[in-house]
Amino acid sequence: MSVRLSPGLIAGAVLSLVLSGASQADSLRLEPKAVVELFTSQGCSSCPPADALLTSLAERDDVVALAYHVDYWDYIGWEDTFGDKGFSDRQRAYAKSWGSSRIFTPQMVINGAEGVVGSKRDEVQDAVASAQLPLAVSLSVHGDMLKLVVPADAALEDATIWLIRYLDRADVAIDKGENAGKSMVYTQVVVDRQIVGMWEAGAGAEVKLPLDQFADNHNGGVAVLVQQERNGLPGPILGAAAYSFN
Repeated sequence: MSVRLSPGLIAGAVLSLVLSGASQADSLRLEPKAVVELFTSQGCSSCPPADALLTSLAERDDVVALAYHVDYWDYIGWEDTFGDKGFSDRQRAYAKSWGSSRIFTPQMVINGAEGVVGSKRDEVQDAVASAQLPLAVSLSVHGDMLKLVVPADAALEDATIWLIRYLDRADVAIDKGENAGKSMVYTQVVVDRQIVGMWEAGAGAEVKLPLDQFADNHNGGVAVLVQQERNGLPGPILGAAAYSFN
């Protein structure tokens, strides 16, 4: 469940969150050019190529890749093990922000600003190649803490800071639906989203994230997104960083 903090806790505040435990193989991903959000489903026969493409994008240092499993394919007989109504709602909100009522899988959204068919490799690669994020978000490790610094930029509008938890890999045997009988490998699977605060364009923000709890979650990581909202709908992503626990 997402929780919005009051404005008084925002600029310059130190916000504590509980994250997954760290290991010696932990890694940071800083200053990516693109955040790629894939809306996919285990019940969708056209989704596996997009799932595989997201896996390859996740290997790039300049991309933060995230897979949101939607729930609107569940009606055909297979309930997606990671499906979430909130993720379907996020996809609908993107469509609404672009003046459309149409959603589909697989869809990749690039930097919160452009949606493309997730299985069309050339279109996805072109969208990523031309992508840019205006904010250079800093993420660094200090002992048992992650420190996130979002610099001020008065030329931009205020934005929300999101913390996204994801699994690096999940193996799923599918018994029903369009992919019945297949054993699928899914990567970058989003399992939780929450707001950690707001970024004020004129002041910037600083967040500290402790790494001393949920130490059993070795298969995954976290991404931090700084994203604008317009009329209550998701807008452009301004900056991002990611931290992997393995």
